[in-house]
Amino acid sequence: MKSVPEYFGSMVFDDRVMKAMLPAKVYRSVKKTIDEGSELDIGVANAVADAMKDWATEKGATHFTHWFQPLTGVTAEKHDSFITPAPDGGVIMEFSGKELVKGEPDASSFPSGGLRATFEARGYTAWDPTSYAFIKNKTLCIPTAFCSYGGHALDKKTPLLRSMEAINKQALRILRLFGNTEVKHVSTSVGPEQEYFLITKEMYDRRPDLRYTGRTLFGAKPPKGQEMDDHYFGVIKPGVAAFMEELNEELWKLGILAKTEHNEVAPAQHELAPVYTTTNIATDHNQLTMEIMQKVAAKHGLVCLLHEKPFDGVNGSGKHNNWSISTDTGVNLLSPGDTPYENAQFLLFLCAVIKAVDDYQDLLRISVATAGNDHRLGANEAPPAVISIFLGDELTAVLDAIEKDVPYHGAKKKQMKLGVDVLPKFNRDTTDRNRTSPFAFTGNKFEFRMLGSSNSIACANIMLNSAVAESLKIYADRLEKASDFEDALHKMIQNTIKDHKRIIFNGNGYDDKWIKEATQKRKLLNYRTTPDCMPHLLDEKNAVMLKSQGVFSDEELRSRCEIMLDNYNKAVIIEANTMLSMVKTEIMPAISSYTLKLAESIRIRKEACPEASAEYETSLLKNLSKTNDGIEWETEKMEANMSKIADITDTEKLGYAIRDTILPDMAALRALVDSAEAVTAKEYWPYPSYGEILFSVR
Repeated sequence: MKSVPEYFGSMVFDDRVMKAMLPAKVYRSVKKTIDEGSELDIGVANAVADAMKDWATEKGATHFTHWFQPLTGVTAEKHDSFITPAPDGGVIMEFSGKELVKGEPDASSFPSGGLRATFEARGYTAWDPTSYAFIKNKTLCIPTAFCSYGGHALDKKTPLLRSMEAINKQALRILRLFGNTEVKHVSTSVGPEQEYFLITKEMYDRRPDLRYTGRTLFGAKPPKGQEMDDHYFGVIKPGVAAFMEELNEELWKLGILAKTEHNEVAPAQHELAPVYTTTNIATDHNQLTMEIMQKVAAKHGLVCLLHEKPFDGVNGSGKHNNWSISTDTGVNLLSPGDTPYENAQFLLFLCAVIKAVDDYQDLLRISVATAGNDHRLGANEAPPAVISIFLGDELTAVLDAIEKDVPYHGAKKKQMKLGVDVLPKFNRDTTDRNRTSPFAFTGNKFEFRMLGSSNSIACANIMLNSAVAESLKIYADRLEKASDFEDALHKMIQNTIKDHKRIIFNGNGYDDKWIKEATQKRKLLNYRTTPDCMPHLLDEKNAVMLKSQGVFSDEELRSRCEIMLDNYNKAVIIEANTMLSMVKTEIMPAISSYTLKLAESIRIRKEACPEASAEYETSLLKNLSKTNDGIEWETEKMEANMSKIADITDTEKLGYAIRDTILPDMAALRALVDSAEAVTAKEYWPYPSYGEILFSVR
């Protein structure tokens, strides 16, 4: 059996393979394209394509595909074989540079938000050489960008790459002002922690709501959930361990740096975290990770749930986006060093992030807005919808000293004393971790904790990169004109702290007092739902910034606003229709059957013993009959409201109507059904209970 280092990246056409298979001149040209963004000559592309084909076919690949990320939230691929007819009636295996560089998938059925008419089918995929090709299911997958015939981005990779170039451009300007001429490139890096649930396929198949929507639309609270905190970091069950072992192997073959795995807080919930890599590759890897999780789970008789809130009353699943900025010389620009007060360069980049998050709170909220994530934000396992930054006591004290122009005396390292001589002594960190903050500084990076588990991390990083690039641009414009750099730098940092300190909060983000303070005193935004925040994507300040940074065009912004709202509307309508179907075809008939059984029991008891009151059965019968009447009434009400909104063609207005009518209807219907489930005999209830689902994996 091969060791991990022997098979790690074995299915990736990475730098090791290119160096071994490409002529030295071709390899240098490709590396220059990857490292510096220079244009790739068609002759070089032909050589790369030929080497890719030879490598892939040796590993059993028969097809190739341009693997891209349309605005559906998942990946897309169209497979073409390598075969070409030979004169003797056979075939040869060919793959050209033209096929490598450009593809032409039918774009008519992908979301475009009005960028082109349905009959305008042509779209293009363009090779992204900065993300390595890989083999999946005997197919060579080539990461690509996806655009329309008119050149508009129809994917998530293109604006992400643009945002990375924007922050690179502005960060280099800042570094040059500090006298750094060695750095040629600045890039952002991400390590996305991925949470998920594992349940058995048997339980999944018996729940229409899980099959159609990814979450349970009904479900009474089980006797035991996460109250004991015994699942978090607990012993991993054998079935889950076997899944994790195969998952790691499959991810490692694809060069995905899966590092940490553990049980999460809720029963049946788990987490996987990778080692950091550049944002573009991390995004590709996270999309692959989610896909492979689901495939490996199926092989083990399991289903991997990536919905943000698959079970009401227990923790949902998020994705923590750990983000940092680094130079090609290996310097982390968000690393404060031993004396952050004296590290002016670090403080300037820190202030750029603070300014960006405060100025563009709405864009960060928009970047994580989905119907699923709306259920999670503000609950006890997720940060609130209000954006704030956690810096910790020491950095906050440093910024306070700068703002007030007073000396900072520093915080002494405190040694941890554990009371046992044999245990090693170590210094305590100068600040604790804050798990309730949406955007927390954790030593040399920021952890953006608002992403939902099914989200592509591209959206959040597009907005984060763009906003920070804008802050750096403003700083560079001013500092380049300054006659006294040191004085201008000090004043800029000081003014940023004064102007944006409202966004810094080191306390408990779950406290209702904080939400009141944030919205009323600090005037921070609190967009609770997707319809609340998504239209603000088109606000003038946001559109101007994103266009000036070259990340989106006017048309692309409008299309994305339309697509994201449309996705929200469709997701909730599918959920509502699923609820109605479940109630009418199985739940109400089940309750009726049980009440008939109760009535029959009461009759038999009274016939056998006329003086018997049958008080328990009578009370239960009355309550259940009343509940079933309520379910029928709520069902009819929701159906009527669904009919009313069916004629609304404006996406934004439909979103508001769903928020204000359909969601309350769904909540009311669920409350009644869940109360009925809690008192209906198990053999009559048509679906597995929460307890059965959450504790089904062994």
